[in-house]
Amino acid sequence: MSDIVIYHNPDCGTSLNTLALLRDKGLEPTVVEYLTAGWSRQQLEALTRRMGVSAREILRERGTRAVEMGLTDPSTSDEAIIAAMIMDPILVNRPIVTTPKGAALCRPAELVLSLL
Repeated sequence: MSDIVIYHNPDCGTSLNTLALLRDKGLEPTVVEYLTAGWSRQQLEALTRRMGVSAREILRERGTRAVEMGLTDPSTSDEAIIAAMIMDPILVNRPIVTTPKGAALCRPAELVLSLL
């Protein structure tokens, strides 16, 4: 099992580029296709804590129903955003990469280099 994990969407160019950057460095991360695997509250809370961000900061708006669901409203709590992310995993922006050095939303893909 790799000590590098990428929460990956194979239909996302940035996610594909991030995975390619890791592999170009000779690294083979554990690939979690989160749209299939889904999320748990514990996973999302642990990731946001490790990244030092709020759930709102990893919320994906483009191509999702985030606005329609009221998730972009400043009064919407992180708890409500996480609950929505569990129900509809596409609401989590990607790719998120974790390594022994930390965790980050790697947009742009080159941000992954700071985790190596």
